[in-house]
Amino acid sequence: MPPGPSDTTEAADDRDAADGPAPPTAPDPAPPRPGRWRRLGALARRTAPRTALAACAGIALGLAFPPYDLWPLSLLSVAALALLVRGRSAAQGAWLGLVFGLPFFLLLLKWLHVVGWDAVVGLSVAEALFMALLGAGLARVSRLPWWPLWGACLWVAQECARDRLPFGGFPWGRLAFANTGSPFTPLAALGGAPLVTFAVALTGGLLAACAAGLWGLRSGGTLRRALPAVEAFGLAAALTAAGTLVPVPTKADDTVDIAVVQGNVQQPGMDFLGRPMQILDNHARATEKLAADIRSGKAKKPDLVIWPENASDLDPFRFPQARDRIDEAVRAIGVPVLVGALVDHPSKPGYVFNEGIVWDPVKGPGASYTKQHPVPFGEYVPFREQLSKIITRFQRVPRDFYPGDHTGVLKVGPARLGDVICFEVAYDQIVHDTVRAGARALVIQTNNATYGRTGQPEQQLAMSKLRAVEHGRAVVTAATSGISAVVAPDGKIVRKIPEFTQGVVSARIPLRDETTLADRAGATPEWTLAIVGLLSCVASPLIGRRGRPKDEKGQQ
Repeated sequence: MPPGPSDTTEAADDRDAADGPAPPTAPDPAPPRPGRWRRLGALARRTAPRTALAACAGIALGLAFPPYDLWPLSLLSVAALALLVRGRSAAQGAWLGLVFGLPFFLLLLKWLHVVGWDAVVGLSVAEALFMALLGAGLARVSRLPWWPLWGACLWVAQECARDRLPFGGFPWGRLAFANTGSPFTPLAALGGAPLVTFAVALTGGLLAACAAGLWGLRSGGTLRRALPAVEAFGLAAALTAAGTLVPVPTKADDTVDIAVVQGNVQQPGMDFLGRPMQILDNHARATEKLAADIRSGKAKKPDLVIWPENASDLDPFRFPQARDRIDEAVRAIGVPVLVGALVDHPSKPGYVFNEGIVWDPVKGPGASYTKQHPVPFGEYVPFREQLSKIITRFQRVPRDFYPGDHTGVLKVGPARLGDVICFEVAYDQIVHDTVRAGARALVIQTNNATYGRTGQPEQQLAMSKLRAVEHGRAVVTAATSGISAVVAPDGKIVRKIPEFTQGVVSARIPLRDETTLADRAGATPEWTLAIVGLLSCVASPLIGRRGRPKDEKGQQ
């Protein structure tokens, strides 16, 4: 017979007594946390608008540089980055700085595609990492009073680091180089390129402060609440106009007549050299044509002639045919010629000097200047033995350029000129040392044939314009394939030859002995501003708690 209900209950009671008290009921399990990918997706959706705006601001900054020359965009892009990182954490600021920097450098450095798009991307990523640090710093100081000032100092600090690290740095993309024809340009005579960058960044920061103030009035406000925004805008306008009040010295102590020969190349790109002696013949023939024009009365005889970097594609001290060809051209013109040539190192096989050589029509080759700052991975390969096994393209740089150890002040005919070769024009210290050593005018010998019609020659010429104002010197750019130009001490281009055109540009240039305040100050303004920016980052956690706006709390 099956047990009844009472029997079942008693049996159950017996089992409970035997087994002890029943364990407590376990609580319901917590709901599972979202997966990592879901969390990342949610984060990406939240940050997408700021990320997109940061990328657009970076593109806008690229358009501020040559060949586009839309310099007002440099102010707007700086302002946009300042607003995007304001009130963010350092990590968020770093991300936005990276997103800002990467498209900026991709657009700015796209001329490197003739080497390879991997070179464009690799260098752009490396440079954008500095922008990530800038973004983190801007986010931290955004909580401080007077945050536009500290942000401008951080822009200088970022450029100071990027101009020196790694392998001697790469100064392309400085705010100053986007403002070589703007109201900020004259400030270079006071504090060089760093002061121009500081002024542009401070103006952009003030515009950001104005926009933030106006945004705070969207829910209504009084005239008194709008006053800080009006003050910020007024300061930005005053700072922009201040540059026009800076005197740019141009008075000549003496003058000299020069002729710049642009011999041209047969084809742009990595293989511009063509057959041996071809580029040398181009420059020699153009010089001999000038000599014929002088004899026929069509042209005035100059006091000196300038050839560009690598005008002789063979070492004239090793190859007699190259030396004889240079001698013929120099004797025909009858005045000293500054010849650009590659010269084998006398005691280190596999190394060459990139030189500017003063070639006299009677005495032949004389004093010379050797490029002090060869370009890494272009003119020499760091860790060549290891990297060449991985990246076979480095084998196309068969020899390393050996750096010079002194400035390029050369007596060329009646003029004491400062020779600066190619990318060296981007480095403050090299040009500064050359002027301080007694250069009365500057010569930029360059070979841009590899990057013809890519925008790079225009970017480099913009640097020459800034250096002219910074040092109060005429700057003569001599390029194999263009753009050869003569820049007056006020930064205005007075003569130029377009790209891939054989020709000669003649001009009378001023020779000056007076130095600018920027010459006398040297790197002091840059280091001062950079240190102030870094100290503001260190101080921000302490001061920021007191000065942090209420509407920014909880934004993290």
